[in-house]
Amino acid sequence: MTPHDHNHNDHGHDDHAHSSAGAAGHGHHHHDHGPPPEGYGGRFAAGIALNLAFVFIEAGYGYLAGSLALLADAGHNFSDVLSLGLAWGAAGLAGSKPSPRRTYGYRRVTILASLLSAGMLLLAMGGIAWEAIGRFSEPAPLNGMTMIVVAGIGVVINTATALLFASGRHGDLNIRAAFLHMAADALLSLGVVIGGIAILMYGWQWLDPVISLIIVAAIVWGTWDLLRESLELATDAVPRGIDPVAVSAWLNALPGVTRVHDLHIWAMSTTENALTVHLVMPDGGDDHFLHEFTEALEERFGIGHTTVQIERVDVGDGCRR
Repeated sequence: MTPHDHNHNDHGHDDHAHSSAGAAGHGHHHHDHGPPPEGYGGRFAAGIALNLAFVFIEAGYGYLAGSLALLADAGHNFSDVLSLGLAWGAAGLAGSKPSPRRTYGYRRVTILASLLSAGMLLLAMGGIAWEAIGRFSEPAPLNGMTMIVVAGIGVVINTATALLFASGRHGDLNIRAAFLHMAADALLSLGVVIGGIAILMYGWQWLDPVISLIIVAAIVWGTWDLLRESLELATDAVPRGIDPVAVSAWLNALPGVTRVHDLHIWAMSTTENALTVHLVMPDGGDDHFLHEFTEALEERFGIGHTTVQIERVDVGDGCRR
């Protein structure tokens, strides 16, 4: 059995591995990371421009129509403009070069951005819920047709913006936060359209705050998982897509390895994972082993930054001391 049971693939990275001649050695898989996925800068810019223009349109018509749902949707849409800007800035910073002071660069800001974005979305939903509850005791006359037309435009704009980030939402928590914000906006706007139709047909003014509360509950339910995962990454938990038990089992099964200890797995950003580990190998490990080891970890588990210390003698908990 070898640590890498397939041919070497060129991933376009600057890879190297080395070991010392003494009792311990280190192997590190280095990656030269660039900016966010190609095209996302333009997508962020387009999304911000579209939604910022719609904020002013929706807020103005919401005020004229006396619709809480329109005003709330405009306020939430503005928070999404801020979130898109935050996600865009974080993605740009993540591509900056490391420095002697910041040896990892600013990759971790993508995690902080997704955490802040989730918090902003939950805060916005709290404000909408509070205003909706108040409308039950103090209802206001609403213009159903204005609600339908303006919110209908919002459905189109928000759905189009969400689709800009749909393809990247599974592999990047920062992109997922942007997608979730825009999908939430599309859902809110759709709810406003439904409320406007009901007001025109039946005069149900009370339906406006009811629909707002239902949609708020749905969005909070969907956002809670984003908040939890962002918190996990911010506190150096093992990323959800990686099974630490499987990684440990694979490491222990490597030829020549008699013990694995000081295994740590964490997220450097919303798209990059890192691992450090000590392998007890009485016969040592050469450069070929280290190189194949780091390649296999990336392909099997999606861990691209690997640092391994090889120990010929089992020092137990000596590292901790």
